[in-house]
Amino acid sequence: MELTEEQEMIRDTVREIAREQIEPRAEEIDINSRFPKETFETLHELGLMGVPFPEAYGGADADTVTLALVVEEIAKVCGSTALGLAAHTSLCCWPVFAFGSDEQKKQYLPGLLSGGQFGALAITEPQAGSDVGALKTTAVVSGDDYVINGTKAFITNAGVASVCIVATVTDPEKGKQGMTNFIVPTDAPGFALGSVDEKLGMRGSDWAEVVLTDCRVPAANRLGNEGDGFEQLMAILDGGRIGIAALALGIAEGALEKTTAYAQERKQFGRPITSFQATKMKLAQMATDIEAARHLLFNAARRKDAGQPFAVEASMAKLFASEAAVRACKEAIQIYGGNGYSREYPVERYYRDAKLCTIGEGTSEIQRIIIARHILQS
Repeated sequence: MELTEEQEMIRDTVREIAREQIEPRAEEIDINSRFPKETFETLHELGLMGVPFPEAYGGADADTVTLALVVEEIAKVCGSTALGLAAHTSLCCWPVFAFGSDEQKKQYLPGLLSGGQFGALAITEPQAGSDVGALKTTAVVSGDDYVINGTKAFITNAGVASVCIVATVTDPEKGKQGMTNFIVPTDAPGFALGSVDEKLGMRGSDWAEVVLTDCRVPAANRLGNEGDGFEQLMAILDGGRIGIAALALGIAEGALEKTTAYAQERKQFGRPITSFQATKMKLAQMATDIEAARHLLFNAARRKDAGQPFAVEASMAKLFASEAAVRACKEAIQIYGGNGYSREYPVERYYRDAKLCTIGEGTSEIQRIIIARHILQS
């Protein structure tokens, strides 16, 4: 678990930014459901929107472990901001870098990594969530272009993105083998935002429905070959689960930090509540879950950086960290008592934010299926 000197430096820098600039806005953006563009301007300026990508494209030339550290530190104070960063990096920038042509990388990555632009990934549809193979959005060849039609739901960063990776079906008869992904500029004719639902948590992150109506994109915007889409999406989600695990870990750590400080000051029956065994047991379990989640997360991140298989490890990390975060935040509220149920204290926000981690990038149930399949095939 030793970090390099560079990783420690970046972690400490982000920790300072999170405490001084991001945390003071966390409550306000949650209450107003406001995407904090000013925060992301700072992150862009510091090179934190392209952590694991080469400098040649505007990245920081770091690695997955470093990205996990960045997301974790931000999530300790604001889950919404950490989610926006994780989705931008893992779900849009990484597929362009991993599957894009040289021309696509040169065209899109500099703006996304250091040019102040945002990215999104549009997979989920009203009738296709966990079942990615049930997508209905189509892409049909028309001359030198493709014409895309369909509706996407719950798309993080949709309202602020300049580039969106869109999952489509190019050959319905081939099922999953007939899926193809496209790089779609959000100013393309036929690309529009639909409804924007009120969220339980992560209210400071941007999300919206995406409606594609005869949206025409050049064939040059196809990501890889026709039929590559499903395998690409599985790889994208594997990496994305590392980001969600880091997000969940940070939320849990933030909840523990806030709760420990509160419990040491809060008195009942004439003494701090940390003197009661029930409080100690809750804090101990929270800390143990967090440590276990940290090991699972960085094991998956290191395997990815080493070029080793990491899909199952990412699922384990995402599953455990997300559920541990919900447990930790639930116990935090219990320790706070009535104050924990009030917006005056941050742990109710942490609790609401944590829940999304058990749903996004594949539900907990899907992660258990992935892990079980690996066990039964080994």
